[in-house]
Amino acid sequence: MCTRVFWNDNPIAKVTSRCMDWEVSDEPELWFHPRGLERSGGSQSDAATWRSTYSSVGLSMWNIGTSDGMNEKGLAAHALFLDDIEPPTGTGAPTITVELWVQYVLDHFATVAEVLDHIDDVQLIAPPIRGQYMGAHLALEDPSGDSAIIEPINGELVVHHGKEFTVMANSPDFDEQLANLARYAPFGGDLTPPGDITSLDRFVRASYFRHYLPEPTNIAETVAGVFRVTQNAAVPPGAPYSDGGVYPTWWHAASDVTNRVYYFWSTLSPSVIWVDLAALADGTELLALNPRLDDLIGDVTGRLASAELAY
Repeated sequence: MCTRVFWNDNPIAKVTSRCMDWEVSDEPELWFHPRGLERSGGSQSDAATWRSTYSSVGLSMWNIGTSDGMNEKGLAAHALFLDDIEPPTGTGAPTITVELWVQYVLDHFATVAEVLDHIDDVQLIAPPIRGQYMGAHLALEDPSGDSAIIEPINGELVVHHGKEFTVMANSPDFDEQLANLARYAPFGGDLTPPGDITSLDRFVRASYFRHYLPEPTNIAETVAGVFRVTQNAAVPPGAPYSDGGVYPTWWHAASDVTNRVYYFWSTLSPSVIWVDLAALADGTELLALNPRLDDLIGDVTGRLASAELAY
């Protein structure tokens, strides 16, 4: 399904790309969220409530929550599907639904370390979304190159924290992904990269091609580099995979956390678009754009228009 790749050891910029793979389109909308928005962690009685500290830009999934985004401080967060999650329960902390996890993080924190310092402030829950179970794990990165993977497993939030954790896919859990990766060159084993599109194979292949990315000379090459890697892990729409575990790729996004520019590329379009969050950061108006419009290309910062908060 989805794959995330963080390129944090090049001399130009810290940049991430992720792709969104699902059975049907998640109908993404591109949002700018200003500071000071009043929010809730869901409709449940013990839901967390807060006022956003930081402005952010990101993509919504079916207009019920944020699946991917970056805030004005350069902290980026990415929710990818993870099967059979078991978050901690009975902690007494206010709750947030899994679809609001990304936005909660972007609204509150400036760095990966800050997120981890406050990891127990809320309790994650995973109610059905549109009648379907939707588990997730979270990838984080910031302009220092720091990275973390957070997985709700067996009643705990399991954290892998460090600049070395640059790739994430889907199930199995991250420890199993790392153990499998160690069977391949140049990560400790001698196997060559696999060619399938299962989560295990995508994790290895993304790690492999990220490892061999040539040093970029400018920001365009840097962003193109991470896009190339997630494209290699993507599934073209129409591919004949019907076992329920592999779905087509609907879009790619890239977060330049150094320069605060957010990119989007629909797989139904030949054109990449981007939003300059640094230019929008002090704005006070909620803005939105359908990023799948046929006429969009290049910098669309000025195309975002006034909108009402959907979630």
